Amino acid sequence: MNFQKRAKEVMDVEIAGMEKVRDSINGNFSTAIEWILTTIKNGGKVVVTGVGKNFHIGQKMAATFTSTGTPAVLLHPIEAMHGDFGIVGEKDIVLALSYSGASDELLALIPALRRRGVKIIGMTGDAASPLGQQSDLVLPITVDKEACPFGMAPTTSTTVTLALGDALAIVLLEARGFKKEDYAKLHPGGAIGRTLLLKVSDVMRTKDRLAKVRSGAKVKEAVLAMTGARSGCVAVVDGSDRLLGIFTDGDLRRHLIETPDITEVAIDSVMTRNPITLKADQLAVDILQIYEQKNIDDLMVVDAAGHIVGAVDIQDLPKLKIL
Repeated sequence: MNFQKRAKEVMDVEIAGMEKVRDSINGNFSTAIEWILTTIKNGGKVVVTGVGKNFHIGQKMAATFTSTGTPAVLLHPIEAMHGDFGIVGEKDIVLALSYSGASDELLALIPALRRRGVKIIGMTGDAASPLGQQSDLVLPITVDKEACPFGMAPTTSTTVTLALGDALAIVLLEARGFKKEDYAKLHPGGAIGRTLLLKVSDVMRTKDRLAKVRSGAKVKEAVLAMTGARSGCVAVVDGSDRLLGIFTDGDLRRHLIETPDITEVAIDSVMTRNPITLKADQLAVDILQIYEQKNIDDLMVVDAAGHIVGAVDIQDLPKLKIL
Protein backbone atom coordinates (compact mmCIF):
# COMPACT_ATOMS: atom_id res chain seq x y z
CA MET A 1 0.00 0.00 0.00
CA ASN A 2 1.11 3.53 -0.76
CA PHE A 3 0.45 5.08 2.65
CA GLN A 4 0.73 8.67 1.50
CA LYS A 5 -1.60 8.10 -1.44
CA ARG A 6 -4.16 6.38 0.79
CA ALA A 7 -4.01 9.19 3.36
CA LYS A 8 -4.76 11.74 0.63
CA GLU A 9 -7.67 9.62 -0.58
CA VAL A 10 -9.13 9.59 2.94
CA MET A 11 -8.84 13.35 3.13
CA ASP A 12 -10.38 13.72 -0.33
CA VAL A 13 -13.44 11.78 0.84
CA GLU A 14 -13.79 14.02 3.88
CA ILE A 15 -13.27 17.18 1.81
CA ALA A 16 -16.05 16.04 -0.54
CA GLY A 17 -18.28 15.54 2.49
CA MET A 18 -17.43 19.02 3.78
CA GLU A 19 -18.28 20.56 0.42
CA LYS A 20 -21.62 18.76 0.29
CA VAL A 21 -22.63 19.90 3.76
CA ARG A 22 -21.41 23.43 3.04
CA ASP A 23 -23.61 23.56 -0.05
CA SER A 24 -26.60 22.24 1.93
CA ILE A 25 -26.55 25.13 4.42
CA ASN A 26 -29.94 26.83 4.09
CA GLY A 27 -32.42 28.96 5.95
CA ASN A 28 -32.51 26.45 8.80
CA PHE A 29 -28.98 27.49 9.70
CA SER A 30 -30.06 31.13 10.00
CA THR A 31 -33.04 30.09 12.11
CA ALA A 32 -30.74 28.08 14.38
CA ILE A 33 -28.54 31.14 14.88
CA GLU A 34 -31.56 33.30 15.70
CA TRP A 35 -32.89 30.75 18.18
CA ILE A 36 -29.55 30.44 19.94
CA LEU A 37 -29.11 34.21 20.09
CA THR A 38 -32.55 34.51 21.68
CA THR A 39 -31.69 31.72 24.11
CA ILE A 40 -28.52 33.48 25.25
CA LYS A 41 -30.29 36.83 25.48
CA ASN A 42 -32.89 35.25 27.77
CA GLY A 43 -30.24 33.78 30.06
CA GLY A 44 -30.24 30.26 28.66
CA LYS A 45 -27.48 28.10 27.25
CA VAL A 46 -26.82 25.53 24.53
CA VAL A 47 -26.99 21.91 25.68
CA VAL A 48 -25.06 19.65 23.30
CA THR A 49 -25.82 15.93 23.40
CA GLY A 50 -24.86 12.83 21.45
CA VAL A 51 -23.54 9.29 21.96
CA GLY A 52 -20.51 7.37 20.75
CA LYS A 53 -18.15 9.40 18.60
CA ASN A 54 -20.67 12.22 18.50
CA PHE A 55 -20.38 12.60 22.26
CA HIS A 56 -16.71 13.48 21.77
CA ILE A 57 -17.54 15.76 18.84
CA GLY A 58 -20.15 17.39 21.07
CA GLN A 59 -17.56 17.91 23.79
CA LYS A 60 -15.41 19.93 21.41
CA MET A 61 -18.41 21.85 20.10
CA ALA A 62 -19.56 22.80 23.59
CA ALA A 63 -16.04 23.91 24.48
CA THR A 64 -15.80 26.05 21.32
CA PHE A 65 -19.19 27.64 22.00
CA THR A 66 -18.25 28.48 25.58
CA SER A 67 -14.81 29.85 24.73
CA THR A 68 -16.29 32.15 22.09
CA GLY A 69 -18.99 33.62 24.31
CA THR A 70 -21.93 31.26 23.79
CA PRO A 71 -22.57 29.43 27.09
CA ALA A 72 -22.82 25.70 26.46
CA VAL A 73 -22.64 22.38 28.29
CA LEU A 74 -22.30 18.76 27.24
CA LEU A 75 -24.91 16.21 28.30
CA HIS A 76 -24.54 12.46 27.89
CA PRO A 77 -27.96 10.96 27.13
CA ILE A 78 -27.45 7.95 29.41
CA GLU A 79 -26.22 10.03 32.34
CA ALA A 80 -29.12 12.43 31.70
CA MET A 81 -31.54 9.63 32.49
CA HIS A 82 -29.82 9.07 35.83
CA GLY A 83 -29.78 12.57 37.27
CA ASP A 84 -27.76 14.74 34.89
CA PHE A 85 -30.95 15.94 33.20
CA GLY A 86 -30.94 18.65 35.85
CA ILE A 87 -28.41 20.44 33.63
CA VAL A 88 -31.20 21.33 31.21
CA GLY A 89 -33.08 24.51 32.09
CA GLU A 90 -36.37 25.75 30.67
CA LYS A 91 -34.59 28.65 28.94
CA ASP A 92 -32.05 26.39 27.22
CA ILE A 93 -31.85 25.03 23.68
CA VAL A 94 -30.62 21.54 22.76
CA LEU A 95 -28.28 20.60 19.94
CA ALA A 96 -28.70 16.85 19.38
CA LEU A 97 -26.08 15.01 17.29
CA SER A 98 -26.75 11.72 15.52
CA TYR A 99 -25.83 10.96 11.94
CA SER A 100 -28.30 8.09 11.64
CA GLY A 101 -30.88 9.94 13.70
CA ALA A 102 -31.80 6.61 15.25
CA SER A 103 -29.55 6.31 18.31
CA ASP A 104 -31.71 4.64 20.98
CA GLU A 105 -29.95 6.39 23.87
CA LEU A 106 -30.48 9.80 22.31
CA LEU A 107 -34.08 9.15 21.30
CA ALA A 108 -34.88 8.05 24.84
CA LEU A 109 -33.95 11.56 25.98
CA ILE A 110 -36.32 13.35 23.57
CA PRO A 111 -39.56 12.90 25.59
CA ALA A 112 -37.92 14.38 28.69
CA LEU A 113 -36.69 17.34 26.65
CA ARG A 114 -40.19 17.81 25.27
CA ARG A 115 -41.63 17.88 28.75
CA ARG A 116 -39.05 20.49 29.71
CA GLY A 117 -40.33 22.64 26.84
CA VAL A 118 -36.96 23.34 25.20
CA LYS A 119 -36.36 23.61 21.47
CA ILE A 120 -34.37 20.80 19.86
CA ILE A 121 -32.05 21.35 16.91
CA GLY A 122 -31.15 18.01 15.37
CA MET A 123 -27.92 17.58 13.45
CA THR A 124 -28.45 14.42 11.42
CA GLY A 125 -27.78 12.91 8.04
CA ASP A 126 -31.41 11.87 7.64
CA ALA A 127 -34.13 14.47 8.14
CA ALA A 128 -36.75 11.69 7.93
CA SER A 129 -35.15 9.78 10.83
CA PRO A 130 -36.78 9.64 14.28
CA LEU A 131 -34.46 12.40 15.50
CA GLY A 132 -35.22 14.52 12.43
CA GLN A 133 -38.96 14.08 12.87
CA GLN A 134 -38.86 14.90 16.58
CA SER A 135 -36.60 17.94 16.25
CA ASP A 136 -37.94 21.47 15.97
CA LEU A 137 -35.27 22.20 13.37
CA VAL A 138 -32.85 20.04 11.38
CA LEU A 139 -29.35 20.98 10.26
CA PRO A 140 -28.43 18.38 7.62
CA ILE A 141 -25.01 16.71 7.75
CA THR A 142 -25.58 14.26 4.90
CA VAL A 143 -22.44 12.86 3.23
CA ASP A 144 -22.03 10.39 0.37
CA LYS A 145 -19.74 8.04 2.24
CA GLU A 146 -17.51 7.57 5.23
CA ALA A 147 -13.74 7.52 4.75
CA CYS A 148 -13.71 4.15 6.50
CA PRO A 149 -13.37 1.40 3.83
CA PHE A 150 -16.15 -0.57 5.53
CA GLY A 151 -18.42 2.46 5.70
CA MET A 152 -18.82 1.84 9.41
CA ALA A 153 -16.41 3.94 11.48
CA PRO A 154 -17.73 7.52 11.80
CA THR A 155 -15.16 9.58 9.91
CA THR A 156 -16.54 11.89 7.24
CA SER A 157 -19.80 12.27 9.17
CA THR A 158 -18.10 13.34 12.39
CA THR A 159 -15.76 15.67 10.51
CA VAL A 160 -18.65 17.55 8.90
CA THR A 161 -20.55 17.62 12.20
CA LEU A 162 -17.59 19.25 13.88
CA ALA A 163 -17.16 21.72 11.02
CA LEU A 164 -20.81 22.72 11.09
CA GLY A 165 -20.51 23.21 14.84
CA ASP A 166 -17.55 25.51 14.25
CA ALA A 167 -19.62 27.42 11.70
CA LEU A 168 -22.36 27.90 14.29
CA ALA A 169 -19.88 29.07 16.92
CA ILE A 170 -18.11 31.58 14.70
CA VAL A 171 -21.30 33.03 13.19
CA LEU A 172 -22.69 33.40 16.72
CA LEU A 173 -19.45 35.07 17.81
CA GLU A 174 -19.71 37.66 15.08
CA ALA A 175 -23.47 38.12 15.41
CA ARG A 176 -23.05 38.92 19.12
CA GLY A 177 -20.26 41.43 18.46
CA PHE A 178 -17.84 39.30 20.47
CA LYS A 179 -14.37 40.94 20.42
CA LYS A 180 -10.86 39.70 21.03
CA GLU A 181 -10.91 41.42 24.42
CA ASP A 182 -13.97 39.34 25.33
CA TYR A 183 -12.17 36.22 24.11
CA ALA A 184 -9.20 37.04 26.31
CA LYS A 185 -11.40 37.37 29.38
CA LEU A 186 -12.50 33.78 28.86
CA HIS A 187 -8.85 32.65 28.55
CA PRO A 188 -7.16 34.31 31.54
CA GLY A 189 -4.39 31.75 31.59
CA GLY A 190 -1.77 31.08 28.95
CA ALA A 191 -0.33 33.15 26.15
CA ILE A 192 -3.73 34.08 24.68
CA GLY A 193 -4.92 35.73 27.86
CA ARG A 194 -1.64 37.45 28.59
CA THR A 195 -1.31 38.85 25.10
CA LEU A 196 -4.88 40.10 24.88
CA LEU A 197 -5.41 41.26 28.46
CA LEU A 198 -2.07 42.90 29.23
CA LYS A 199 -1.76 46.54 28.28
CA VAL A 200 1.31 48.44 27.22
CA SER A 201 1.39 50.05 30.68
CA ASP A 202 1.83 46.56 32.17
CA VAL A 203 4.96 45.76 30.16
CA MET A 204 6.68 49.09 29.50
CA ARG A 205 9.92 50.24 31.16
CA THR A 206 9.62 53.30 33.37
CA LYS A 207 11.67 55.34 35.87
CA ASP A 208 15.22 53.98 36.25
CA ARG A 209 14.68 51.48 33.46
CA LEU A 210 13.72 54.19 30.97
CA ALA A 211 16.75 55.72 29.27
CA LYS A 212 16.36 59.31 28.07
CA VAL A 213 18.52 62.33 27.28
CA ARG A 214 17.79 65.94 26.39
CA SER A 215 18.06 67.28 22.89
CA GLY A 216 21.60 68.59 22.33
CA ALA A 217 23.29 65.87 24.40
CA LYS A 218 26.21 64.00 22.93
CA VAL A 219 26.00 60.39 21.88
CA LYS A 220 28.27 59.33 24.75
CA GLU A 221 25.65 60.65 27.20
CA ALA A 222 23.02 58.61 25.40
CA VAL A 223 25.20 55.50 25.62
CA LEU A 224 25.70 56.07 29.35
CA ALA A 225 21.94 56.47 29.79
CA MET A 226 21.28 53.20 27.96
CA THR A 227 23.94 51.44 29.99
CA GLY A 228 22.53 52.73 33.27
CA ALA A 229 19.01 51.63 32.37
CA ARG A 230 20.23 48.37 30.81
CA SER A 231 18.25 49.33 27.76
CA GLY A 232 18.83 48.92 24.05
CA CYS A 233 17.50 52.37 23.25
CA VAL A 234 17.29 55.91 24.55
CA ALA A 235 14.56 58.51 24.14
CA VAL A 236 15.58 61.99 23.05
CA VAL A 237 13.30 64.60 24.61
CA ASP A 238 12.93 68.36 24.82
CA GLY A 239 12.84 70.40 28.00
CA SER A 240 9.23 69.38 28.64
CA ASP A 241 9.91 65.65 28.15
CA ARG A 242 8.19 65.59 24.78
CA LEU A 243 9.59 62.85 22.59
CA LEU A 244 11.72 64.09 19.69
CA GLY A 245 13.44 60.92 18.61
CA ILE A 246 14.96 57.55 19.48
CA PHE A 247 18.51 56.23 19.33
CA THR A 248 19.28 52.51 19.61
CA ASP A 249 22.37 50.40 20.15
CA GLY A 250 21.86 49.22 16.57
CA ASP A 251 22.11 52.85 15.41
CA LEU A 252 25.34 53.17 17.39
CA ARG A 253 26.93 50.18 15.67
CA ARG A 254 25.86 51.35 12.22
CA HIS A 255 27.23 54.89 12.72
CA LEU A 256 30.55 53.69 14.20
CA ILE A 257 31.62 52.47 10.77
CA GLU A 258 31.18 55.88 9.14
CA THR A 259 31.85 58.06 12.18
CA PRO A 260 34.59 56.68 14.47
CA ASP A 261 34.20 59.63 16.86
CA ILE A 262 30.42 59.07 17.08
CA THR A 263 30.40 59.47 20.86
CA GLU A 264 31.18 63.19 20.50
CA VAL A 265 28.45 63.81 17.94
CA ALA A 266 25.18 65.51 18.96
CA ILE A 267 22.44 62.96 19.46
CA ASP A 268 20.01 65.03 17.35
CA SER A 269 22.04 64.41 14.21
CA VAL A 270 21.91 60.62 14.44
CA MET A 271 18.60 59.87 16.17
CA THR A 272 15.49 58.65 14.38
CA ARG A 273 12.98 61.47 14.38
CA ASN A 274 9.24 60.98 14.80
CA PRO A 275 9.56 57.32 15.79
CA ILE A 276 6.62 54.93 15.94
CA THR A 277 5.02 55.24 19.37
CA LEU A 278 2.51 53.49 21.60
CA LYS A 279 -0.10 54.65 24.08
CA ALA A 280 -0.07 53.18 27.59
CA ASP A 281 -3.64 51.89 27.30
CA GLN A 282 -3.04 49.90 24.11
CA LEU A 283 -3.12 46.11 24.29
CA ALA A 284 0.08 44.08 24.34
CA VAL A 285 -1.06 42.36 21.14
CA ASP A 286 -0.62 45.72 19.36
CA ILE A 287 3.07 45.61 20.28
CA LEU A 288 3.50 42.27 18.54
CA GLN A 289 1.75 43.49 15.41
CA ILE A 290 4.03 46.55 15.16
CA TYR A 291 7.17 44.49 15.74
CA GLU A 292 6.13 42.07 13.01
CA GLN A 293 5.10 44.75 10.52
CA LYS A 294 7.95 47.22 11.06
CA ASN A 295 10.76 44.83 12.07
CA ILE A 296 11.91 47.01 14.98
CA ASP A 297 12.94 46.06 18.51
CA ASP A 298 12.17 49.15 20.57
CA LEU A 299 9.09 51.32 20.93
CA MET A 300 8.48 54.49 22.92
CA VAL A 301 5.30 55.11 24.89
CA VAL A 302 3.90 58.63 25.01
CA ASP A 303 0.83 60.34 26.46
CA ALA A 304 -1.73 62.34 24.51
CA ALA A 305 0.54 65.41 24.50
CA GLY A 306 3.57 63.47 23.27
CA HIS A 307 5.41 63.29 26.61
CA ILE A 308 7.56 60.22 27.11
CA VAL A 309 6.09 57.85 29.73
CA GLY A 310 7.84 54.58 29.00
CA ALA A 311 9.53 52.26 26.53
CA VAL A 312 8.95 48.69 25.39
CA ASP A 313 11.91 46.45 24.56
CA ILE A 314 11.19 43.29 22.59
CA GLN A 315 13.67 41.43 24.80
CA ASP A 316 11.30 41.88 27.75
CA LEU A 317 8.36 40.14 26.09
CA PRO A 318 9.58 36.50 26.31
CA LYS A 319 10.11 36.95 30.06
CA LEU A 320 6.49 38.09 30.33
CA LYS A 321 5.49 35.04 28.23
CA ILE A 322 3.92 37.24 25.58
CA LEU A 323 6.07 36.03 22.69
